[in-house]
Amino acid sequence: MTLPRLLAPRTAQRVATTLLWSATGATVALLLFIIGFVLRRGASTLSWDFLLSSPRHSGALGGILPTVVSTLYVSAAAVLVAAPLGVAAAVYLAEYTRDGRLTRLIRGGTEALAGIPSIIFGLFGFAFFVTTLGMGWSILSGGLTLGLMILPTVIRTSEEALRAVPRHYRDVAQSLGASKWQSIRTVVLPAAAPGVMTGVVLGIGRAVSETAAVIFTAGVALKMPWSPFDSARTMSVHFYTLTMEGISDDMAYGTASVLVMTILVINVGAYAIMNRLTRRYR
Repeated sequence: MTLPRLLAPRTAQRVATTLLWSATGATVALLLFIIGFVLRRGASTLSWDFLLSSPRHSGALGGILPTVVSTLYVSAAAVLVAAPLGVAAAVYLAEYTRDGRLTRLIRGGTEALAGIPSIIFGLFGFAFFVTTLGMGWSILSGGLTLGLMILPTVIRTSEEALRAVPRHYRDVAQSLGASKWQSIRTVVLPAAAPGVMTGVVLGIGRAVSETAAVIFTAGVALKMPWSPFDSARTMSVHFYTLTMEGISDDMAYGTASVLVMTILVINVGAYAIMNRLTRRYR
């Protein structure tokens, strides 16, 4: 049965194009509005002294340097855990297995893991890393917990990137005498690098902005961390604490502005690297 044609093909094309442009424009406008709102509220607080000095009076005065350092440490630890594990799992799923019950079970488990609320990861991290393994509230506990939380994102995006590499890349490499692992390491992984990097960047963005899981595992200590076993307060937790306890709205929005700009810098830098890799291996 065919549906009656309500619009001429050219008119339907124009309507579809208009709707798609409208949806894209609305998304970009919403993003710019949120960024502009946060930056406008925090602009009066931003200064070099705010970035490079320590907080005083529970964050009501001073700067946010310890929270910036803590955010970088916790996020770096999470990526160091998630990136190698996620890429290795993706290589196994994409290159060394065939579709079957086991692979469907693994992919289903990965997707289920991605849907678990972050506070559940926080409770798990507190029970396992903080209490059972005795790591305490520390950068290490927070980084390991966030690493597990972003692991599904890295696995799924990396697997899709590996599967997008044309099959003849592998065939040509192996026809020249390369082993399967050599063809994966020297041909497939470099070609899939932009997609893999996308998953890592998404994971970094989530780790930098995460609050609930970090409170349970890294703590809220407002001091400079000097070792992986020190408790730490990230920027997102600092913003949450300043806002919820009504300590200082100006300092809260100043922290939020730095957090937003940090995420933007990470994304722009990562996409610049991806474009460079894409041109190199195209």
